[in-house]
Amino acid sequence: MLWMVLGIAAASLTMFGFVPQIIKMWRTRSANDVSGLTLIQFGMGVTLWMVYGIHLEDFIIIGANAICLSTLIIALGIYVKVKGGIQKKRV
Repeated sequence: MLWMVLGIAAASLTMFGFVPQIIKMWRTRSANDVSGLTLIQFGMGVTLWMVYGIHLEDFIIIGANAICLSTLIIALGIYVKVKGGIQKKRV
């Protein structure tokens, strides 16, 4: 039972880890201190964890990573919106 509680606590912290950043980007309408590459890389990792959870048929792993991926998609959407879209680098 202790390990189940520990797993749920860890999953909860991870699931909502980007919520403070989402709130900050939304309120300030700025993503200057946010790395889009980090959001994408973390999203890919979370997606792989979710696939692993599906393989194991582990609801905690699947659910936690699905929610985490949802928050990352929201963060990435806000990031693109406040940055003015995806822009090409000028040479």
